[in-house]
Parts: sequence; structure tokens; C-alpha cells
Amino acid sequence: MQAMIFAAGLGTRLKPLTDHMPKAMVSVGGEPLIRHVIEKLKASDAERIVVNVHHFAEQITDYLKDNNNFGVDIRISDESQKLLDTGGGIKKAAPLFLGDRPILIHNVDILSNVDLQRFYAEADHESGVDALLLVSERKTKRYLLFNDDMRLVGWTNIETGEVKSPHEGLDPDKCHKYAFAGIHAFSPRLFPLFNGFGDKFGIIDFYLKACADHNIRGYLKKDLCLLDVGKLDTLKEAEDFISGL
Repeated sequence: MQAMIFAAGLGTRLKPLTDHMPKAMVSVGGEPLIRHVIEKLKASDAERIVVNVHHFAEQITDYLKDNNNFGVDIRISDESQKLLDTGGGIKKAAPLFLGDRPILIHNVDILSNVDLQRFYAEADHESGVDALLLVSERKTKRYLLFNDDMRLVGWTNIETGEVKSPHEGLDPDKCHKYAFAGIHAFSPRLFPLFNGFGDKFGIIDFYLKACADHNIRGYLKKDLCLLDVGKLDTLKEAEDFISGL
């Protein structure tokens, strides 16, 4: 397995903690968020992990160095000069990945009960899946839209009625609506499509264009337990979550 941890975000929802540290270094259960994600990826047999950095980048790089990268081959994708968003982050990191195996992408502030090995196996290049997105039935305003075969066909905001899709006239009410969970697997076969994008772009916007001609699928986990550690009031909940895994 090869993986990427999105750790470059500003962490504005965790202010004032992130006035002095990156979100990845916020402590949960006595350890930084990034360690929890690295240890889970390591336990899932990740051979290489790419970490992108921007906000207080040196705190992350120094922490990894001080801990000998936790015994994993970790490479840094430096976005300290310019934050590139999720799609741009993967694009910049492309030279750091190995061969044509899928890349498991994991947000640094996500804690879950997902079996990452099993999820990764579903996205293996031999299956013909170009990208696999972990989704759930969580209630939200914004949903990804899938057909009966769980192929991505669009996105909608149910509050505003906005729809994004490469398929003209797509009716959201005739699609399966699921919430994206911040974990996905990306096939290097998609890298050439990045040429049509700039340096900075979101990966979901990319998927919504690529799904017209490529096999972008959803992976529904009905018993998903997932916590987005993005706000101060979720930190205590996160500690309880970790102790219960």
C-alpha cells in the first residue's frame, strides 16, 4: 500500500490552537493527530506515505524526523509557499509515489473504524476502479450522487438545489445520495487528466469531471464510525472515540 495524508490545511476551525501549530499536531489522547493516522496506515501495511505540509510545516517535519518516521518510508510534499487544495496537493505529490498501485488518501483529522486494507484492496488497479470514495449515509447538505452501480455521476446541495454533473439533466432524486467521508483511493492512471487543471483545485471537482469517462466509484460502509476532528468541541469526543476503537 502507498498512501497520502492531507496535513497542509490551515485548521481554522481549531483556532486558537492552530494559531501556534498545524492541525496535524493537535493532540488527541496525548498524541498528535498525524501519529494516529500514520500508525493506522502502518498497521495496514503502508509501505510509503506522502505527507503534504503548509501551515507551520516545520513542526510536522521535525516531529516526523524526531520519531524516525515511525519506521515507515515517509516523503514530504512541501506546499509551504502555496496551499494547493486537495487536488493540487495530489498533483504536486505525484513524483513521490511508487509505480501504478492505487494511492490511499486520508485526511489528517479523520478518525474511523474503516479497515483500510480491505478498502484499499477494493481499489486495486486490477479491479478497473480509477478512484474509490468512502461514503456513508450521514445526514448533510452536500451529497455525492451515484447510480445503481455505485458509479459517481454528480453532486448536489439539497439546501440550495445546486447540482454539478457531467451528465446534462441529471435528476438527484433518481440517484443514491451519500456523504463523502474524507478517505479515498486514487489510481495513478488519472494523473494525465490533471494536465487540464491548474496548480490549485479540489479533488472532488476533479472527480466530478473525470466521472464522465472514468470509473469513479463509491464504497458504502453502513456501520461506519467516523469522527471529523475539525472543531474544538470534538477533541474530547475524539479521545473517547480513540479509546473505544
